[in-house]
Amino acid sequence: MLQTLYDYFWWERLWLPVNLTWADLEDRDGRVYAKASDLYITLPLALLFLIIRYFFELYVATPLAALLNVKEKTRLRAPLNPTLEHFYLTSGKQPKQAEVELLSRQSGLSGRQVERWFRRRRNQDRPSLLKKFREASWRFTFYLIAFIAGMAVIVDKPWFYDMRKVWEGYPIQSLIPSQYWYYMIELSFYWSLLFSIASDVKRKDFKEQIIHHVATIILISFSWFASYVRAGTLIMALHDSSDYLLESAKMFNYAGWKNTCNNIFIVFAIVFIITRLVILPFWILHCTLVYPLELYPAFFGYYFFNFMMGVLQLLHIFWAYLILRMAHKFITGKLVEDERSDREETESSEGEEAAAGGGAKSRPLANGHPILNNNHRKND
Repeated sequence: MLQTLYDYFWWERLWLPVNLTWADLEDRDGRVYAKASDLYITLPLALLFLIIRYFFELYVATPLAALLNVKEKTRLRAPLNPTLEHFYLTSGKQPKQAEVELLSRQSGLSGRQVERWFRRRRNQDRPSLLKKFREASWRFTFYLIAFIAGMAVIVDKPWFYDMRKVWEGYPIQSLIPSQYWYYMIELSFYWSLLFSIASDVKRKDFKEQIIHHVATIILISFSWFASYVRAGTLIMALHDSSDYLLESAKMFNYAGWKNTCNNIFIVFAIVFIITRLVILPFWILHCTLVYPLELYPAFFGYYFFNFMMGVLQLLHIFWAYLILRMAHKFITGKLVEDERSDREETESSEGEEAAAGGGAKSRPLANGHPILNNNHRKND
């Protein structure tokens, strides 16, 4: 039965145009072709990426954070209370009013004290500024290096300038070492992102991020199986062209360099819109949808590849909406935190204000300094 499933999965009509078989893509005469078995290496490489990331965050990102004066906000810890802790872990982090009253009777605290305890406890679970800075530093470093490497791989290729040449001789297109390593490294990195997503900073688009990582892994893998390597390198380089700008904007934001962060974010928004909402649909998608049909009839691989491209395009539209909304607020001076992030909850009682800093009323802190209540907040 397993052999039957294996045979159906690798049936040529699913992966290759009509009248072509896997035998046509066997290495010969010094010409090497993409093979599914090549991708086995991406899983150990993904684990290697996680190890490299650990040491990078420890020995590069952390000293860089100190150099840029990234400081943590002082957070008051919730006092030990088994009753409230049990409810927090098993029933929910934001109890309703009726539940607050019940917990008040069970714990011997007032309703206001219960609400305060839950605010503090939720803040304890929120990721620290240093953790956010480390993650942004790691992704910035990879995306920048990947973009430079990707451009080096494709800039001297004829299909970079004439997209009809993407399909010249398809699918019997020999592979070159730079294409191989570009694919392996990109796919390994996205595997590592998927492996670490549960422990990374969670944002409001957490589900969309999972969909994006899975769709990207499937798209890269499938394009390798079906010999869509030339198109794949163009798509990966296009995506990397804006990602490092976003991560650098986050880094400067966490460091409190608001003007630098805002300026970089505006540049990022422009590059994102041009690459994801103009070049990708009107050049790349046109290349993968129209030009192949001039050479061979549509087959399953053609439909599947373009379907996954459509999924990514929908995600780009969703993120473009968030980006444009934030960019508008930057331009109009109404700076807010990242649309995808949860806000830090502030303490509200007189006692907590005194404990947090005495004298004046307690205010949110940014890099150790109070922020005036003028609608200017740090974005994530």
